[in-house]
Amino acid sequence: MSGLKARINAGETVIGTFVKTPASHVIEILGLAGLDFAVPDQEHAPLDLGAMDQLALASRAAGLPLVARCWGQSPARISPLLDLGCAGVMVPHVADRDTAEAVVAAVKFGRGSRGLSPSPRAGNYGTLAAPAYTAKSDAETVVMVQIEDRAALDRLDDIASVPDVDVLFVGPADLSQSLGCGFPSAELDAAIIRVIAAARRADVAAGLFVGDESQIAPWRERGVSVFVCGSDQGLLMKGARRIIEAGRA
Repeated sequence: MSGLKARINAGETVIGTFVKTPASHVIEILGLAGLDFAVPDQEHAPLDLGAMDQLALASRAAGLPLVARCWGQSPARISPLLDLGCAGVMVPHVADRDTAEAVVAAVKFGRGSRGLSPSPRAGNYGTLAAPAYTAKSDAETVVMVQIEDRAALDRLDDIASVPDVDVLFVGPADLSQSLGCGFPSAELDAAIIRVIAAARRADVAAGLFVGDESQIAPWRERGVSVFVCGSDQGLLMKGARRIIEAGRA
């Protein structure tokens, strides 16, 4: 699972999906399906730390990196997810440089403020010496900051230039709400293109949520390389509807 950050930083296209169901089987299935990563969604689903522990355990079995979308931006919300063995975090509503700096400080031991114990799963239950553990974590953990506020659009270069930010990830639903425009709409597309341009200037990846796989290719051509497509619930709904539509045709 350690290759996700390297792949993102190399500009590879990586595709994942949100996970909103607190069941380890979902992670196993998505891993077998061949996704590059999954995003357990604490912001909009009933995933407490106990549920996240089970999903992170399943992710190791399935070889599927988890980038957890956490409840908030504080170290108390971020660090425990990494201790469980998540490959990174996706942090909502990062609208300025100070917030981005605080997120990175909560993730990277090298910033000097993240609480250190090699005893959790991420440290192989204490079998990794502290220096090896901190070096491995800092080298491999993915930091995705979500751009989903009008205010963030005027601070994109400041946010993108924070060292160790890997992805500017657009949350189009919240961004459209903040802008007061449609989802989809030409105004929203223009804002997303601004994020892509800022990511390119800073040599970081641009990420985007898309509701359907048909949207991946057009946005990849525009410069997006990190995609979260739908969710486990959406995949189940689409599959069930296809069955009933075909059966009643």
